Amino acid sequence: MTDPGTTLLEVPDTATFRAAMGNFPTGVTLLTQGTGDGTIVMTLNSLASVSLDPLLILVSVKKEGRMRPRIRHGGGYAVNVLGEQHHRLSTEFARPDRPEGQQAMDRIGAVEGTTGNAVIPSAVAAFECRLDSEYEAGDHVLLIGRVVSVHRASDRARPLVFHQGRYTRLSGVQETA
Repeated sequence: MTDPGTTLLEVPDTATFRAAMGNFPTGVTLLTQGTGDGTIVMTLNSLASVSLDPLLILVSVKKEGRMRPRIRHGGGYAVNVLGEQHHRLSTEFARPDRPEGQQAMDRIGAVEGTTGNAVIPSAVAAFECRLDSEYEAGDHVLLIGRVVSVHRASDRARPLVFHQGRYTRLSGVQETA
C-alpha cells in the first residue's frame, strides 16, 4: 500500500530528485588538496567507504570543476569530516568565490598532513588519501582514494549533519546495530 503523501514519478526531474535526496541526511566534509599557497578547499557531502582491504574511500566532484585537475596533478587529497562547530566553514567553502591558498589554510585552521594536503586538527575525523582511480559519472567524477593516514577526534565529537537543505544535529544515543 502506498502512503497517500508519497509522490511516484516515472521520470523524475532535477528538482524532484534533489528534494528526494535531501531526505537522506549526510555528514559534511571539507575536501582539501595541497597546503600553503597551493591550498584548494571545497565543501563536500559525497563521501563513502568503499573497501577495508585495501582501505578505500570515494568522493564525487564536478567533472569540469577546479578540484579534479588539482587532485590529478597532486596525486591525492584529504577529506576532513566537520564537527557541529564548523557549520560556517561549510557554508563559506561551498561558495564559488571561496578562499584559496594560505588564506584558506588559515581560515580552516589547517596543518600540513603526511600526504602534503591540508588537514584540520579540530575535525571529527580526517582521511588522507592517494588517488587510486577515477570514474566519470554524468557531470561528476568519482574519485577513489587509498587511505594512507587517518586522524580521529574523541568519541564525543559531534559531526555536522545536513538534512533537507539545512544543518541539523544528531539527537540522543540510539541502540547499536
